[in-house]
Amino acid sequence: MLNIHNLSVSFGGTYLFEEVTFRLGAGDRVGLVGKNGAGKSTMLKILAGDFKPDSGQIATEKEVRMGFLRQDIDFEQGRTVLEEAYEAFTDIKIVEKKLAEINHLLVTRTDYESDEYSQIIEDLSDYTHRFELLGGYNYVGDTEKILLGLGFKREVFDNQTETFSGGWRMRIELAKLLLQANDILLLDEPTNHLDIESIIWLESFLRNYAGVVVIVSHDKMFLDNVTNRTIEISLGKAYDFNKPYSEYLTLRHEIREKQLATQKNQAKKIEETEKLIEKFRAKASKASMAQSLIKKLDKVDRIEVDEDDNSVMNITFPVSKEPGRVVIEAEHVTKSYGDKTILKDINLLVERGSKIAFVGQNGQGKSTFIKAIVDEFEYMGNIKLGHNVQLGYFAQNQAEYLDGEITLLQTMEDAAADTNRMKVRDMLGSFLFRGDDVEKKVKVLSGGERNRLALCKLLLQPINVLLMDEPTNHLDIKSKNVLKAALQKFGGTLLLVSHDRDFLQGMSNLVYEFKDQRIKEYLGDINYFLEQRNMENMREVEKRDAQKVTSPKESNKASYEDQKKGKALQNKLSKVESQIKQLERDIQQDDKMLASNYDKHIEDAKFFIAYNKKKAELDKLLLDWELVQEEIENT
Repeated sequence: MLNIHNLSVSFGGTYLFEEVTFRLGAGDRVGLVGKNGAGKSTMLKILAGDFKPDSGQIATEKEVRMGFLRQDIDFEQGRTVLEEAYEAFTDIKIVEKKLAEINHLLVTRTDYESDEYSQIIEDLSDYTHRFELLGGYNYVGDTEKILLGLGFKREVFDNQTETFSGGWRMRIELAKLLLQANDILLLDEPTNHLDIESIIWLESFLRNYAGVVVIVSHDKMFLDNVTNRTIEISLGKAYDFNKPYSEYLTLRHEIREKQLATQKNQAKKIEETEKLIEKFRAKASKASMAQSLIKKLDKVDRIEVDEDDNSVMNITFPVSKEPGRVVIEAEHVTKSYGDKTILKDINLLVERGSKIAFVGQNGQGKSTFIKAIVDEFEYMGNIKLGHNVQLGYFAQNQAEYLDGEITLLQTMEDAAADTNRMKVRDMLGSFLFRGDDVEKKVKVLSGGERNRLALCKLLLQPINVLLMDEPTNHLDIKSKNVLKAALQKFGGTLLLVSHDRDFLQGMSNLVYEFKDQRIKEYLGDINYFLEQRNMENMREVEKRDAQKVTSPKESNKASYEDQKKGKALQNKLSKVESQIKQLERDIQQDDKMLASNYDKHIEDAKFFIAYNKKKAELDKLLLDWELVQEEIENT
């Protein structure tokens, strides 16, 4: 489907990658991985045709459709969520518009015997058939399914796209790509703006995707759950294996160990041969043997060991001083933005040494509560910090907290105290900002580099309570592993907001779910939370109630009632599906009758009334089917 041959890209005389070759075929779900700056996003842009390589070729089969989820998107203002999502159906919308024009002509024109009128009848038949082939009768329902899956609620479908944050607009763009009949999907960090529930839904969708998927992601669990192949770009080379990410890492480590062992054995033999050559050179009678050994040595293919980029950050979060037993106490905290209440009457007590994870859908108040703790805005209620508490705050939107016009070194020096100002260069070096890098302006940094700088700056202040809001955004997998290890070793109190399940594993002993303006406590880690919520799919975490402890008799009764309800819903669904099929057959028959013998029906007002009534009834049944299906999934 897509062949990449000897692809090379260089910047300033240095190769980003050189002579990379691979092939993508149907069913490939590729995780394109590597450190920040390795060239992953550049590779996606080349595959999409946005960027030309210095050398190499890309060959695609004819009529291959490709969709690319870019990090920078631009919406046309004035469209609703649904209208923007419908932009995925360019061909359907064109045909739909044409059908509307034809139907208008059929109603308004009276030259029934003319050739032009006969042509209109033929056009109606042709366009109706094309509309059906393109899936015109299903696109409205498909759009709602995708939007609901990505976390949108029905009540916001008619809201203007400009009223949404960048993260939600990215979801709309993702929805459009998933709705298109693309043969190849290129996804650049698709989980960056998704919550856990939506990530799980997207995993399920992509696992069943028939075409090629190429994903750039630093979410290890997402890659393991979706991909069946991994291509890592490292130090200008590409390493390609038909394995998900974790299995690939194990396999590549084993291969490298074998390479090292084989290289060691070869080096030993070469050394022995070189000693013999030196020994034989000294004797005239052995000169011919020495020459023979030299020729033999020249023919040896020297074994090379795959290079590995092991440069990582060096992070330690020291505890400044021991605080009191209670570090944060929130009482009746309520926060609203205009008419919209985000948090309502929140009470929370955080004790010294707690490791707490905040989870829940985007917009449910996790970041809002963190910002309330650091007193970033006014709110109702009261939040008290305990004795000797020294907060360290890592904000999700780092761009707003870093001055883009000053250098990295100046950023650190401005935030430093007299006691640590002399250490800022060493600190920057431990976060991989070395040499002339420290003189760069902040505005030229990538998202991952900004996060590293923000983490480095955080260490300049005394801390015993860490508030971390999405600290892994834009960090590569190795950097996330280093950060996770540092936070696990942190001896103070940690409040962590994250949607990265792999990162959250083993990080907390307490989980708070933010939902519907409230919080709910789970005494365990992220795995315990997911088990308790019985999250078989992404929607259950939002809609299912927590399981109640019941007696065996009550449990049996509840089970029987659930089965009875489930059977009734299935019967209802079957009935609706049967009605939909019958109506679709009736409408198709009416379309054929109109196309073949319009004169007979033009004066029959009852026919057109019945025809339009069937179409309206079909739209209603499709909506009923959606609602029943949704109810079944949440039963």
